[in-house]
Amino acid sequence: MSVEKVKAYFRNYQMEDRVLEFDVSSATVELAARALQCEPGRIAKTLSFKVNDTPILVVTAGDVKIDNAKYKAQFGKKAKMLTPEEVVSLIGHAIGGVCPFAVKDGTAIYLDCSLRRYATVFPACGSSNSAIELTLEELEQYANPVCWIDVCKGFEV
Repeated sequence: MSVEKVKAYFRNYQMEDRVLEFDVSSATVELAARALQCEPGRIAKTLSFKVNDTPILVVTAGDVKIDNAKYKAQFGKKAKMLTPEEVVSLIGHAIGGVCPFAVKDGTAIYLDCSLRRYATVFPACGSSNSAIELTLEELEQYANPVCWIDVCKGFEV
């Protein structure tokens, strides 16, 4: 199970006990915000794409959308999300639990600046009923992104 892979990943940092698991679904931003009793923007949603042959994850605030022009300027391609089957095979987590932790080798991770509005955010932890609260510094440390990018719309810094 993916959540077990993520817990094992965090065990390396003595923080697997910070992984939250819910009795209810947190598979969408709205459900996760309800389960965590927080505003939707603090949900760090992880979107999966492919650029050339490389699977990529873009972690954004939960209340924003990808800006196609910014995405194309960043990656040189139109944004095209992976299919649910591709997400499992290329990333290693299923839709609803995709996160930037314990992913398959070769996956490039990017953090979107829309997250910078918050002191802490809640990315999923590999299942449709899990999350972890992280500071932005922790998110950067444990997600090990290529870099911070600006590919979203619908927010002000």
